[in-house]
Amino acid sequence: MANIDSYGKLTGLEKTAVIVMSVNEENASKIFGMLHDDEIKELSHTMSSLGTVNPEVVEQLFVNFSNAVSETLSFVGNLDNTEKLLAATLGKDRVDGIMEDIRGPAGRNTWDKLGNVSEEVLATYLRTEYPQTVALIVSKLVPSHAARVLSMLPEDFTSEVILRMLEMDNVKKEVLDGIEKALRAEFISTIAKTQKLDNDEMMAEIFNNFDRVNESKYMEMLEERNPDSADKIKNLMFTFDDLKKADQPGIQALLRVVDKSKLSIALKGASEEIRDIFVGNMSTRASKIMLDEMESMGPIRLRDVDEAQTMIIAAAKDLVASGEMNISQGEGEDDELIY
Repeated sequence: MANIDSYGKLTGLEKTAVIVMSVNEENASKIFGMLHDDEIKELSHTMSSLGTVNPEVVEQLFVNFSNAVSETLSFVGNLDNTEKLLAATLGKDRVDGIMEDIRGPAGRNTWDKLGNVSEEVLATYLRTEYPQTVALIVSKLVPSHAARVLSMLPEDFTSEVILRMLEMDNVKKEVLDGIEKALRAEFISTIAKTQKLDNDEMMAEIFNNFDRVNESKYMEMLEERNPDSADKIKNLMFTFDDLKKADQPGIQALLRVVDKSKLSIALKGASEEIRDIFVGNMSTRASKIMLDEMESMGPIRLRDVDEAQTMIIAAAKDLVASGEMNISQGEGEDDELIY
């Protein structure tokens, strides 16, 4: 760590670090609360490696800051002025990236932004692309969004995309750059690092978010054309029926966190075995209310059942991740548990 004894040696980020470290904890917290995670990391790194800053340098920094602020009685905050200010201290590429992020749809990077594009718009755009390109793009979406997008593409086309996603290896940088450039042109977004998921795990999450009709349709396709992957995906999928393998404390924990109205809808379309498990873990009064509510519903749409069950599955996954629910992998007394 260097000893900073000259104001002129301070970079813009170092000036920010000095100011943040000079204010009290409450104001520092407010500043951090207005920053994004990547900005906090960058600033924190600078703070940790700042070294010793002479008091005269700190004093000059605040004097200059105060003078700069007091030179004008008002500010005009707009895109042009912001871009000019950034251009004075940052390189063109960084400025362009930041401004694209400000002007574009919500999201911190290309794939975040795609998540904010409606499935209808994205599906319309993707249906004209090659299946391999679509496979890469869809693999970067969150599973729920990916499932809705794939459901809106032609059936044969979606089948090809699913197969390519399962076979997908690391993508060459120049290929990824080309796709991201095209996406930025369409959705005005910025590039960022993405985390590669296992192809089978990724596809299992997507299948978990398909509605029942599409899940069955595309699973049948996989069973015919790629039976090994179909088996792997089935083993990785977390379905509503898997809850019959949950331990009793896990079911009781689930009952405490789920929306009871959604649970009624989910159980309306569930097997009798699953219903008995949930009802058996309720009080007599609560189970009677639940059964009466289910009986009074009359016919309900399959789509509503799927939606309710998906919400409960998501809650169950959170409980498994936190160790509050265990799911047995088999049927015997010595079955291994998933934590």
